[in-house]
Amino acid sequence: MSVIGKRSVSLEDKYTLRKGHAFMTGIQSLVRLPMVQRELDLKDGLNTAGYISGYRGSPLGAYDQQLNLNSKLLEEYHVKFNPGVNEDLAATALWGTQQAELGGEGKYDGIFGIWYGKGPGVDRSGDALRHANYAGTSKFGGVLALMGDDHTCESSTTCHQSELAMVDAMIPILNPSGVQEIIDFGIIGWKLSRYSGCWVGLKCVHDTVESTASINVDDDRIKIEIPDHFNFPEDGLNIRFPDTPQDQEKRMHEHKLDAVRSFCRANKLDRSVWQASRAKIGVVTVGKSYLDTRLAFEELGIDEIEAERLGVRLYKVAMPWPLEPEGILEFVEGLDLIIVVEEKRALIEPQIKEILYDTSQPPQVIGKRDEGGNPLFPSAGALDPNHIAETIGKNISRLQGDANLKKRIQEIESRLDSSILPEESMVRLPYFCSGCPHNTSTVVPEGSIAMAGIGCHYMVQWMDRNTTGFTQMGAEGANWLGQAPFSTRKHIFQNIGDGTYFHSGIMAIRAAVSSGVNITYKILFNDAVAMTGGQGFDGPMSVQKICQQMYAEGAKKVTVVSDDPDKFTQSSGISANVKVYDRKELDFVQREMREIEGVTVLIYEQVCAAEKRRRRKRGTIPDPPRRIFINDDVCEGCGDCGVKSNCVSVLPLETQFGRKRVIDQSACNKDYSCVNGLCPSFVSVVGGKLRKKINSANLNETWRQLPDPELPQIIGTYNIVLTGVGGTGLVTIGALLGMAAHIEKKGVGIIDMIGLAQKGGAVLSHLRIGESPEDIHSPRISSQGADLVIGGDLVVTGGKKTLSLIKSGHTKLVVNSYELITGNFTNNADLIFPSLKIKKSIHEIAGSDHTEFIDASRIATALIGDTIVTNIFMLGFAYQSGLIPLEKSSIEKAIEINGLSVEDNKLAFLWGRRTAHDRKRVFELTSSIV
Repeated sequence: MSVIGKRSVSLEDKYTLRKGHAFMTGIQSLVRLPMVQRELDLKDGLNTAGYISGYRGSPLGAYDQQLNLNSKLLEEYHVKFNPGVNEDLAATALWGTQQAELGGEGKYDGIFGIWYGKGPGVDRSGDALRHANYAGTSKFGGVLALMGDDHTCESSTTCHQSELAMVDAMIPILNPSGVQEIIDFGIIGWKLSRYSGCWVGLKCVHDTVESTASINVDDDRIKIEIPDHFNFPEDGLNIRFPDTPQDQEKRMHEHKLDAVRSFCRANKLDRSVWQASRAKIGVVTVGKSYLDTRLAFEELGIDEIEAERLGVRLYKVAMPWPLEPEGILEFVEGLDLIIVVEEKRALIEPQIKEILYDTSQPPQVIGKRDEGGNPLFPSAGALDPNHIAETIGKNISRLQGDANLKKRIQEIESRLDSSILPEESMVRLPYFCSGCPHNTSTVVPEGSIAMAGIGCHYMVQWMDRNTTGFTQMGAEGANWLGQAPFSTRKHIFQNIGDGTYFHSGIMAIRAAVSSGVNITYKILFNDAVAMTGGQGFDGPMSVQKICQQMYAEGAKKVTVVSDDPDKFTQSSGISANVKVYDRKELDFVQREMREIEGVTVLIYEQVCAAEKRRRRKRGTIPDPPRRIFINDDVCEGCGDCGVKSNCVSVLPLETQFGRKRVIDQSACNKDYSCVNGLCPSFVSVVGGKLRKKINSANLNETWRQLPDPELPQIIGTYNIVLTGVGGTGLVTIGALLGMAAHIEKKGVGIIDMIGLAQKGGAVLSHLRIGESPEDIHSPRISSQGADLVIGGDLVVTGGKKTLSLIKSGHTKLVVNSYELITGNFTNNADLIFPSLKIKKSIHEIAGSDHTEFIDASRIATALIGDTIVTNIFMLGFAYQSGLIPLEKSSIEKAIEINGLSVEDNKLAFLWGRRTAHDRKRVFELTSSIV
């Protein structure tokens, strides 16, 4: 492709570009959204401002982080971001924005607002949301309520669906199907909010808000029509003062919701995607389920032309509540059967049935149950595109009897049989980071138990720490109030994160004091909300202030334990009645506190390891000059260093003398707790730096030219699966490939399956590349739909989720064979890595002729000196093997645009290519380096 045929791209495009296409995530589109609204209002002669508040949580966990990173740009657009202490207070603040002009003292014509919260935050904010919505929005303001729903509980404590909470508060809902619609529906939502006087909910799920795409940023595309014939009451529908609850209810039920439906109808938000003229079957779907349904149609080989031949219509709902009736009535005309595809509990299906109830000869409607009343699309879990395809295909086949369709249905049915997949011989669960404070702080004395809480320390439940049970956020320990009177146990420890404490947890401690139970709260003060990205607190808080608060609340004793106790002197503001201990004395302190009747508080202070690493890289805190190594000639392989530290950077080293230990210097966060093993094999190196080994290896002139590989063709879409471990840069690979595709003006869709995996668990990324954006109907890859798997981790690649995406004889695999042990090794010194079993499983599914194993971690570390470049190395290997349908120059340009460790990443990509071209030579070179 010539330079003329490529885009000129920068990272700032996602916020500054106003024409053409920009590459961005759903979260980034939500950052862009208020800037666009401000511009649109200025074009309409309105001087408005924006206000954003809420509380982080998956899948909106990174939203506040991105807002903070772009605070200066947002200020230029008169958008104020004020993170909420918790969700309900943030919702109340948004209510306040709509009151700004009521007294004639407003600085602007109106304030458009965004509230955000994950599912539990929606639940706890029900009272605030109802009050604010009934009160209404201002004429030139409007509020979007972002509902962050984790349908399958990947990073939550319950599976969540927030639509019905919104229905209960009478808040209309828009449900986008991707990054493009997040922007579009946001703009439409504010206009709807102003028009109807309602807040407007915007459904945000993993597949949409955490996906990445190349989207059209030309805002002139969106033409919003104001309904001509809606009869407003004389005083309108917007917020006013004075007002009464009775008048608010009357406006809502008699006018506002009708205005919402009228707006939806005028703007054709719900639309027929396929309007087959002689159709007998209609499929109605919404949001993420629309993506699954389009994927299902792909698997059935049905596009718009084929749908016309088979007599199938497709209706995409934008506003699932309240459902606009006229569009539905037009769509169903002449149909015999309607199949409603929606994830979780039914919302659209009962409304369709109600709309059709009084019509003559209505079509049959199936969804959660089939014609016979048997379960069809489950309410629990997530919908499987294969199941959707099977259901739709069988119903079409009954009417048409198409031979090709029947064959495809049989293939799909075979994929639904999970028994064909080999059993997993090892599973990679999320774990505490190297040097994580929770490695030490969550230990309890012998004979005691603890209860878990919300945060990274939640993971302690699957470790050997005598920790069980949890509550909703902010109620930590409140379950003990009901349990204690009926239990023979006299005391428990309760873990609670500092972020949770500030959010709402102090109320639970107050309740415990009031009840008089015996409990020790361990407040884990890490100075960061690590689970969602290392954000700071949403307000001022310190160990000293917590000590004062706890004594003021009635705690019997407050103690501080720290990895650096010397900083808590009297001059630091610590109270005279608070004792401070080194973390080595944690067991002694806990034994003492469990004997005290009433509520006691232990504040464990140590900065989050991941955040500490970031701060060291930024230079905001010093990087200790000391590194710990293990002399394997002395090490006896007892594993005590791993037990004492619970650290995943203490790895097995297989030698001719048996299993020893080695410290992964690339992952080590210099916590030094491993030396508590008191082993003579430890070696401290002070002032030295890890040697970068590439200089001598890169001087060979004969490597300068490599032949360009023949790139694979894109037929429909080219589907790439990336697998790896959280925290190793795997997600970056997908982003680089996505940016490269965007540069080449191709369509691209990416979705990262992360969950808690930023803590060392399994990560999968789905990447789909098409010749144009219109080719990408869903970022998710269906069963047996992968063209290529780049396996950055052997365990994750051999897991069922990855193997289910492989089609035998078709999918090509490039797999890192390095044996990275799982977190269980910290307490199981004899844990064996089942390398041969995993490779056998992969061969059974993919075929040995389609699979390439390479010890990428060892080679990349030998050449560049850091394991973090392993995934880029793998990308180079796959590219040179002719498995990436993108040009080298585009990939290298994407690395430059990303701007992080550019030279190292380019070098790793180059060495990956070189290895694919001449593996023997690279092996000889690296063996001499190692």
